[in-house]
Parts: sequence; C-alpha cells; structure tokens
Amino acid sequence: MNPAAPRPHAVAELLERSRELTTPALREAVARLAPPMDTVGAYHFGWIDAEGRPAEGDSGKAVRPALALLSAEAAGAAPEVGVPGAVAVELVHNFSLLHDDLMDGDEQRRHRDTVWKVHGPAQAILVGDALFALAGEIILDGDDSIAARGARRLASASRQLIDGQAQDIAFEHRERVSVDECLTMEGNKTGALLAFAASIGAVLGGADDALADALDTYGRHLGLAFQAVDDLLGIWGDPRSTGKLTWSDLRQRKKSLPVVAAMAAEGPAAARLTALLTADAKKSREEFEDFDEEEFAARAALIEEAGGRQWTADEARRRYETAIGALDAVPLPLDTRDRLTALADFVVVRSK
Repeated sequence: MNPAAPRPHAVAELLERSRELTTPALREAVARLAPPMDTVGAYHFGWIDAEGRPAEGDSGKAVRPALALLSAEAAGAAPEVGVPGAVAVELVHNFSLLHDDLMDGDEQRRHRDTVWKVHGPAQAILVGDALFALAGEIILDGDDSIAARGARRLASASRQLIDGQAQDIAFEHRERVSVDECLTMEGNKTGALLAFAASIGAVLGGADDALADALDTYGRHLGLAFQAVDDLLGIWGDPRSTGKLTWSDLRQRKKSLPVVAAMAAEGPAAARLTALLTADAKKSREEFEDFDEEEFAARAALIEEAGGRQWTADEARRRYETAIGALDAVPLPLDTRDRLTALADFVVVRSK
C-alpha cells in the first residue's frame, strides 16, 4: 500500500481543531515562565513579533498535538482529555527546536529570524530548558496514577530525542555513517516524540498498555516516515515552502538518509560523493561556509544519481505502511482510525 494523496479538507480540519484546543492551554503554560522568558517563548511560537507586538506567525504543522487528541479518542475519551499531552509534546518539540537552531547556526525558522538571532544564545538555551521542564509539570498536573504513566513515557521520549540530537551532531564530522546508524538516530530524534504524541492521549484517557503500545508503534514508524520526508526536503525542498536555505542539510553537513544511502551504494556517483563528503568533514565551519551554490548543487546531483533520493522516498513509504499496520493490532473506532490514516498520508505527502 502506498500513501494516498491526503484528503485536504479532512486533514486541515483535524489540524485546525488541534490548534483551537491546544493553543489556549499552550499559551497559559508559556505564560508561567518568568520574564523575559515568557516573552521570548511567545516570540518563538509566533504569537508576537521581535518588538513584542501581537503577530499571527506560522506556529508549525500541529501534527504532534493532533496525534495526542486522536490518541485520546482512540481510547474512547473526548479529545480534550489529550490536551495536556498535546501541550507537553509541543513544549518538548519546541525545546528541541530552540536548541537545534542555535547548535546548527540556523538564522531562519518558519520564515523569520530564530530566537537566538533576535534574543541571543543565552535566552535560546534558557527558554528551551524552561519549556522542557514545563512539559513535565503539565503531565504531572493530572491524576496521580495516570500522570505517573504519562510522565514515564515523556521522560523516555525526551531522553531518546536528546540521544538522537547528540548522534546527529556527532555524525557531521564522521567520514562514514551506516544506514542503520542513521535510522537509529532518526528513530530517536523524531520517532520517539511522535510515538509519545500518538500514545499519550490514550494513556491520559485510561487506556491499557496494549492500546498505548500499538499507538506508540504507529507513531514511531510515522516519525521515521516524517523524518525521511524531512530529509528529502532538507536537500531538495523549495525554500519558499520550507523557510530554509537551499540545500539546507548539505550546508550543515548532515548525514541524513539520502546522503548515507547514496554513500552506501555502488558505482561512480557514490564513490565521487564519498570522496567529496569525506573531504568536507575535515573542513572548518568557515571553510565550508565559503562554498558556492554550484558546489552544493553538485553534491545533491550525486546523491540523486547514486540512488539516495529514491531510496529515502521508498523508506518513507515502508515506514508509512508499518505505521498503518500497527493500527490493525488493536480495536479502534472506525472514524478515529480513518483520521490517523489521513494524518499519516499528510505526513508522507507534503512539501514543507
């Protein structure tokens, strides 16, 4: 089974519902932060501009909170039951974005300057740390026994996410990374948090571990599909859609799936690419930043010629199919299953 073109109205309504239910609670959570972190956090989420004026910035795709709400419905609960989980997953996700932008030197996110660029590196670190701590508080505000189950899942997902980020950074200066190592890294960095998002609503709704674990599996493989698509967009995405520079991942020397799959292939394109990227790994950041567009374009062409682009697209489909298959292991309301499938379609068939 291949992912179908997502049903645009159904998915748009699902994501809009997620924003409507989650954003007020998320704003309340961020408002708990001490000044100026509350203001910096509001800027990061797109609620105000750099001068502190109200803004309607792009707050992201809202896939993770949508999963948390659907997860609650999968357990037979109202979607509102999943709101604390949706808020927690958004807080942890944005903690990682604040730190990632600083570590990667990214100056733009969602078509505007990143927090470290506007408010400085120290505030980016502090606000990221504060969002991470706040996520745990939000989960622990609930019923003791249920909150403990949710907090354990949040702690495990957060640790894996941080492991994945550490692996991602370490890979940048390694000459070779295997496909299995890359998949492990991406399973940690992206899959773990989507697994949490897809299961936390069910946990908060009182579901047993069988249902929560099946949804966790769905989310984990959906996360790997999501990251595979992100990796494609990180090289070949249109900057007008992604909000990032052309050849974004190549500029950062990321050993993403298209890169490692191409390097693992045989043939002259793979050999030439490997020679170039091996030399790149030894260059300083300053030397690397002197590259022109043609040099990045040449590397992207070699990745495609060696088969890395197609392999990654196929991997996204494989992970999508595994995610959908996990839903068959447990009884689910038919409309909830349909929405989980539509959301998975959206994740794999997208341009940003």
